[in-house]
Amino acid sequence: MKLIVGLGNPGPQYAETRHNVGFRVVDVLARQGGISLASEKFHGWFGQGRLAGQPVVLLKPTTFMNRSGRAVLAAGQFYKLSFEDLLVVADDLALPVGRLRLRALGSAGGHNGLQDIIDMLGSEQWCRLRVGIGTAVGDATGYVLGRFAEDEQPLIEAAWERAAEAVCCWIEHGPQAAMNRFNAGDDRK
Repeated sequence: MKLIVGLGNPGPQYAETRHNVGFRVVDVLARQGGISLASEKFHGWFGQGRLAGQPVVLLKPTTFMNRSGRAVLAAGQFYKLSFEDLLVVADDLALPVGRLRLRALGSAGGHNGLQDIIDMLGSEQWCRLRVGIGTAVGDATGYVLGRFAEDEQPLIEAAWERAAEAVCCWIEHGPQAAMNRFNAGDDRK
């Protein structure tokens, strides 16, 4: 069983914001796998199904971004998963819009949602897939809670699909294969 968690903020006012990229990637995965995310459990919207031939749990925490760890911990404990079974999808201010970066472990890099997960799990030893949202100009909070510009929309929509491919590659072939394929060069092509 693999747990794929997309980070974001619940509510219609946040639905199209840069910070909700993780939610959007999980939505793509749910659509591809025919997995309903209508159930509420583990402090989030979740569903079970199969992706890349493997059983998965998809989770979108409803605890708001900065408290995402509570949902990840609850789901991980319920399913008795190891850290190697966890992949978290989050936005990244340090990457250009649409660029992907998968890592098998590491720090939060200033991302409060990832930091809360590290704090709750007591470890950095789990995979994270970062999706570039571009560098903030001015206030970072206003930027991440803002919408993508019209010219960025095609890039980010393609990135959601590529990120879903990266997740399926991770499920089927492991983190190293996914990193080799999706971190190499300009993966926006």
